[in-house]
Amino acid sequence: MRWFVICSVAFLFGEAAWAGGSLQVWLVDPLEKVFKDAQPGNEGTVIAEVARGESATLQAVVRADKSVTGLRADLAMMTRRWGHETLPSGTTRFVGYVPVDRPTQNPSNDQLRVPPAEYPDPLLEEDSLDVSANQAQPIWITIPIPEEAMPGLYIGKLTVTGTAGEQTVSVTQRLKVRVYRAVAGRSRLWVTDWFAMHWPHMAISPQPESEEYYSLLRRYARNLAEHRHTVALISPIGLMNVSVDGNSNFSFDFSRFDRWVQIFKEEGVIGRIEGGHIGGRKGGWESDFVVTAWQVKDGGAVRVSVDPDSQGAETFYAQFFPALVAHLKEKGWLDIYMQHLADEPIASNVSSYKAMAKLARTHAPELRIIEACHTKDITGAIDIWVPQLNYLRDSFGHYQERQQKGEEVWFYTCVFPQGEYANRFIELPLIKTRLLHWINFRYGVTGYLHWGYNHWTAESPFTHTTRPHGGPPYLPAGDAWIVYPGKEGPLDSIRFEAMRDGIADYELLCLLKERDPAAAQRLVEKHILDFNRYDTSIRNFRAARHKLLRLLSR
Repeated sequence: MRWFVICSVAFLFGEAAWAGGSLQVWLVDPLEKVFKDAQPGNEGTVIAEVARGESATLQAVVRADKSVTGLRADLAMMTRRWGHETLPSGTTRFVGYVPVDRPTQNPSNDQLRVPPAEYPDPLLEEDSLDVSANQAQPIWITIPIPEEAMPGLYIGKLTVTGTAGEQTVSVTQRLKVRVYRAVAGRSRLWVTDWFAMHWPHMAISPQPESEEYYSLLRRYARNLAEHRHTVALISPIGLMNVSVDGNSNFSFDFSRFDRWVQIFKEEGVIGRIEGGHIGGRKGGWESDFVVTAWQVKDGGAVRVSVDPDSQGAETFYAQFFPALVAHLKEKGWLDIYMQHLADEPIASNVSSYKAMAKLARTHAPELRIIEACHTKDITGAIDIWVPQLNYLRDSFGHYQERQQKGEEVWFYTCVFPQGEYANRFIELPLIKTRLLHWINFRYGVTGYLHWGYNHWTAESPFTHTTRPHGGPPYLPAGDAWIVYPGKEGPLDSIRFEAMRDGIADYELLCLLKERDPAAAQRLVEKHILDFNRYDTSIRNFRAARHKLLRLLSR
């Protein structure tokens, strides 16, 4: 069958020779992580099959038997066969490698290599690089497909050049993109990655509140929007200024909060606003929660931490919450706003969590409460449940019941779950990151949350990929960040690209469900066998995507 050849994980390689050496280029499915010792295969072609409105991704690999300096990759315009239409200019980026020094605490059976090992992950911003002899170097090719693009087969070429000794060598690789009539519009999946507004390891050091500061914030927002994120964590309580008048009444300046929201709206993320947490643990993991509040002292407002059932919390939140609601109504944002209270409530601190919820329910009943949670014993205190994926599995009946009551259910992953569960760890097969959002569709779960967009520490994320942590002994490689610091903004990773494409898959599956619910469910159940069991065959996945695109393009 013709589609089987098109969708196979296969190769077509060109070769250029020079005195004493040769340079080879071949194509590999972008769901394959290419290690430095990879060698070319010989089974056919790889073609990117895409809906309009998503991105076409291809991966070429270069290998030479002698060292090559100044390696470059240039992409020609993709032109439709039998026509003159072209696709927008694409980008080529070299895939970088990072050392994974230690594995997850509970490695999966399909772990690609046992750490310590070097893994492909960041997409570099260098225009050229040097490649050692007999070392594979992947090249990541991304082509945005407009929603108004003409369906059909587009053909272009990648030209790879470099210098070997005193000689220039060049190889051309043919590329193909098939654009289907189906359109993957703005995602209806709620997706958030918690970002830090910081710039370690970058070449810039903006002053807070400067134009350069807000330009960097906009680059973060744009990067999230380009990867189909629809929710931004922005904290009014963390960004506002508080003052007090002569009668000990508080007033709140939300102008910084407004500026952040406006930037994320303009760049296309919002969507929804995820209001930052008002509280956190008093001490260790099992301790009760306290809330942030302001108290009047010496004629001014002083920030403090107090118990949520204290008079200090009541005095402050009786003023703050109504002021926040009034401001959200004035801006027209109340309907898209969700409020966090404190992260990951567990059985031992349920009472203090409910005390925080009582403050919100009493003084701002209009606000919907969202939380990443480890317990189901907070019914009535929450409107949008975000259990960890393994807790979703363990109590799925409870969460289905909450949906039937009109509440929302998302899920999240972080350092856990491990083992065979899908996640974003660097040592996992890339398809497991993409399938996260097939899990969303399979179980009717309408959002996904992750805490680790760019939480880099003092050590470079290019040299240290695992991170110390106060709970587990360390955070696995890939948990604390899915982008890397570039010179002036975030650099993508191949994991972030796979996640973007998985979010687009969710949208396409939703479109098929509108036409044929049974067909959509059959298609996704072939890959999501259970919450932690999947068909991770790339060949089978490409066949399923091909079928999905054909059904939607009739």
